[in-house]
Amino acid sequence: MLQLQAIREDKEAMVSALQKRGIDARTLLDNVLGLDEKRRAVQTQLDTVLAESNRLSKEIGICYKSGKPQEANVLKEKTADLKEDSKKLGEDLNHVAKELQDLLYQIPNVPHESVPSGNTDEDNEEVFKEGDIPKLNQEALPHWELAKKYDIIDFELGVKIAGAGFPVYKGKGARLQRALISYFLDKNTEAGYTEIQVPHLVNEASGYGTGQLPDKEGQMYHITADDLYLIPTAEVPVTNIFRDVMLNGADFPIQYTGYTPCFRREAGSYGAHVRGLNRLHQFDKVEIVRVEHPSNSYKALDKMVEHVKSILRDLKLPYRILRLCGGDLGFTSALTYDFEVFSTAQDRWLEISSVSNFETYQANRLKLRFKDENGKSTLAHTLNGSALALPRVLAGIIENYQTPEGIKIPEVLVPYCGFDSIK
Repeated sequence: MLQLQAIREDKEAMVSALQKRGIDARTLLDNVLGLDEKRRAVQTQLDTVLAESNRLSKEIGICYKSGKPQEANVLKEKTADLKEDSKKLGEDLNHVAKELQDLLYQIPNVPHESVPSGNTDEDNEEVFKEGDIPKLNQEALPHWELAKKYDIIDFELGVKIAGAGFPVYKGKGARLQRALISYFLDKNTEAGYTEIQVPHLVNEASGYGTGQLPDKEGQMYHITADDLYLIPTAEVPVTNIFRDVMLNGADFPIQYTGYTPCFRREAGSYGAHVRGLNRLHQFDKVEIVRVEHPSNSYKALDKMVEHVKSILRDLKLPYRILRLCGGDLGFTSALTYDFEVFSTAQDRWLEISSVSNFETYQANRLKLRFKDENGKSTLAHTLNGSALALPRVLAGIIENYQTPEGIKIPEVLVPYCGFDSIK
């Protein structure tokens, strides 16, 4: 959530920056400032009424001590009127404050100055590419055909049990899935991230804290009886550990990693680009989350990018990195780098990680602050990234490592799998 003080001080700069997202935010920001002025005016009125009420209460006490009960009774009638006024003003204040909060929730984060303008993924900027794209034989198959051929993933069985987008991993497919999770967690902990296990359900406050609500409400599974949401990513419960928390400057950097299943209702389109593992309702992901001092958050973002690079180098998968344009940027992000692995059998790039800096946007919603060296309360910066999302990584491995004899296993995963090929 954008900070009110920043809007007051830099409204024109924000209007200009948000145009990168294809948004004309002038009216929204003007409405925010108008409501803020109204809120402050009502607060001033309320403070005045409460101060007058306190003053009269003291006078009433003096009147009784001085033997002037009639004067005291007159003053008591005035305080009763003031009490009604303060009650009404308090209700007005709460109403305006909620209206202001709801409006602020509708405004996305301001893009970082390096974010390119644009409206679609075609406007994203490729900033890095690495790895050789393997040359497959003419009989090479996409991963959904390989999964069926080697009986390692059963999509039809998943449909029977739950519906489309809920695959069943079998035999060596399940072991490979487990190997990837363990390998990702080990890589992350070796890099200084503390492993953590978190709930797979969150409350509404957590959804608002990290920005999934109200923006992505339709993409989340909602358990109405308990008013809980299945998590779309571990980012939500891990980052909400710090909701309503006051840190010290010495606490930075804070680095967590965690594995969770993820649940998303978003799959709704059809075609080869969403077949198999390309888009699922339930999938596994290992996440990295950082809470940083504002002066260090972009250095931390660069470190996260380098860390994900190291994982893909170990897996020997061809990949590229995109700096997302304003129109493709997530609602809460100031800057996002997308990692994509090349699927040779599908002849297309598959997104396998997003690494983002949210600056103070999530921290303002979370009320996540720290005491700086001068003892001043300051909003922290939050960051997160996939390290990595499993479905498309698995698809890339299955497709790029296929041979006429079977599917090879990346060398780094063999100790985790206990086998070096699927035949």
